[in-house]
Amino acid sequence: MLPPTGGEATVAGHDLLRDPAGVRARIGYVAQSGGLDPACGVREELVTQGRLHRLPKDAARRRAGELAGDLGLGDLMDLPTAALSGGQRRRLEIALGLVNRPEVLFLDEPTTGLDPGSRSDLWDLVRRIRAEHGTTIFLTTHYLDEADALADRVVIVDAGAIAAEGTPAELKARHGGPGAGLQDAFLAVTGRSAPPEQAPVAI
Repeated sequence: MLPPTGGEATVAGHDLLRDPAGVRARIGYVAQSGGLDPACGVREELVTQGRLHRLPKDAARRRAGELAGDLGLGDLMDLPTAALSGGQRRRLEIALGLVNRPEVLFLDEPTTGLDPGSRSDLWDLVRRIRAEHGTTIFLTTHYLDEADALADRVVIVDAGAIAAEGTPAELKARHGGPGAGLQDAFLAVTGRSAPPEQAPVAI
């Protein structure tokens, strides 16, 4: 949405400058705060998203049903989104991000505010989306245990700059030492001595 100040980038094989529409058609995005209309029903949200992606009405309805079954929303389709729990709302928001079958899915702090059970369920969902659909998931999180559990590759961002990158195992070995966790590696990389409160990690 913003013109780059320099450099080049391709997303899902499409050039960001020359083919931004091609990029947008192949990505899904789930914002941290969500964007559900509390007055809309679950089915309506999913079908509307499909129509926004230019699916014919029948195809949008079929896609809504597929996603409802895949993400455990089948029994909730006739409920207003205001009646959903935090974990159910997050599953619906991720379903909206998957309507167009994206090759790359961006999740912005997907487990913020969730209870431990819902957080664990969401971790399982992320793993399943990646395994079953081959989707590349780019996830930002402040929870280092989440990055450790889910990431193939971690980029630690501190003060707006990349401070370190690698697999969780590489970062722990390189910066934390024997028995270290990703939290220890973060503290070593950034020179902090206390647990970070707002230290984003991009996966």
